[in-house]
Amino acid sequence: MSQFFSDTLKKLRTEKGISQQELADKVYVTRATVSRWESGNRLPDAMMISRLAKVLGVDGSILFAAVEQSDDCPNVIMVDDNKIILSGGLPILQEVMPNASVAAFTKPKDAIEYIKANRVALVFLDIEMGTISGLEVCREMLNVNPRLNVVYLTAYRDYSFDAWSTGACGFMLKPLTVEGVREQLSRLRYPIRGLN
Repeated sequence: MSQFFSDTLKKLRTEKGISQQELADKVYVTRATVSRWESGNRLPDAMMISRLAKVLGVDGSILFAAVEQSDDCPNVIMVDDNKIILSGGLPILQEVMPNASVAAFTKPKDAIEYIKANRVALVFLDIEMGTISGLEVCREMLNVNPRLNVVYLTAYRDYSFDAWSTGACGFMLKPLTVEGVREQLSRLRYPIRGLN
């Protein structure tokens, strides 16, 4: 797990003389979230690390370096313009990948920005998102990180042929299932430490 980051965060927090709840209040998360960071079960994203550094009065590079040494908590994201699909899919991803930091996005642009700012290992990506094609979003994401594993999610089998030409490594029909996600993890192009 992310022990180096968790030990660093706990040490800095106690040196500052603030409780987990006080830190949570200052960075606008729950105390349980801080507890997960300090127990090594989760890692915060880049924006949150910057907030933590500011609240703790330290150079952000200290916390970013701690994250680098805690690289066994991979970032996984899910992108779908349907909030119901996201709310049903996130618990499944967290169940199958308890060591991963899982985030969700309804807007592809936000997901791409997140990939630019964070080392993301795996994306579950909807193909049809209103006027935006997930096929094009996949190409953009792979331009940012060529070693990104992308698994398409769709309700339409017809997209499967187009999907393979984008560099994705998987294709799933909605809805997400535990078995389906496990099967996709076994087929990733770039194996992910901490997941499989």
